Amino acid sequence: MLDLVQLGKNFGDKVVLDDLSFSVAPGQMFGFVGTNGAGKTTTMRITLGVLAADRGEVRWRGRPADAAVRRRWGYMPEERGLYAKMRILDQLVYFAELHGMPRTEARGAAEAWLRTLGVSGAPGDRLETLSLGNQQRVQLAAALVHGPELLVLDEPFSGLDPVGVDVMAQALRGRVDEGVSVVFSSHQLDLVERLCDAVGIIKDGRMHAVGTVRELRGDNRAVRYRVGVDAPGGWAAGVPGVTVLADDADGALVELHDGTSEQGLLDAARAAGRVRAFTPVSPSLTELFREVVNGAAPEDAADLEEAPA
Repeated sequence: MLDLVQLGKNFGDKVVLDDLSFSVAPGQMFGFVGTNGAGKTTTMRITLGVLAADRGEVRWRGRPADAAVRRRWGYMPEERGLYAKMRILDQLVYFAELHGMPRTEARGAAEAWLRTLGVSGAPGDRLETLSLGNQQRVQLAAALVHGPELLVLDEPFSGLDPVGVDVMAQALRGRVDEGVSVVFSSHQLDLVERLCDAVGIIKDGRMHAVGTVRELRGDNRAVRYRVGVDAPGGWAAGVPGVTVLADDADGALVELHDGTSEQGLLDAARAAGRVRAFTPVSPSLTELFREVVNGAAPEDAADLEEAPA
């Protein structure tokens, strides 16, 4: 298990990380999200040993992570770091050898990952001849080629088309299913919500929320419903114990006050007209993120996901 324990980092007078802690279990995909400048990249660099923490500790399987341990990890930086004029296969073999893999084994692993990730172009082509999306697939292959026990990926899906996202997501899920721990940052919150077993939301260098999306939603949030009624708009405004968050062609999005039953809401909807939809609505990761960052929930129906009826 990866444990980040009370990490602290200052750049001059600026506090970049402040008592930041979280854990990633074996076979878990952990999404690490926050605004630009929140401290995500600094955290990842400290985890990999690229930066030194001023305070706190990075632990792996209960012990402090040292250089030998980190050789068994894989890293994909946000600033892509491959050699543009070097041949694709040659540099994957080179990176695998840096992690201690014998050349023959490294070559076989490199060829396998190029096939798995669907990299266009021949293995002997120079990296600069590939599209940016294919270069990104090669960058992921460089992080995977030596069979790491932990993957730390900074914005791995940035700039990929939907097919590329699916290929990369499938590759990562395959590693997780084999027990590898994966930590990745992304601004694509819908993707984080779809892929990750757990999520951490960082703000101003502190971890403000950690857990599964279900846990982050909590059991004490106000209940919301999407109600579609064949009736003029505004019917829900007069229903006691209800706040209308949105009212459009898709129906009324309403929030029930404490003590208000959904049955009362349904009765009011039936009295207004034919009910064509009555669906509980849960906040998406995007809304949860905004609550942490802004300190208040937006009244934006696009940020809510409807639970099955």
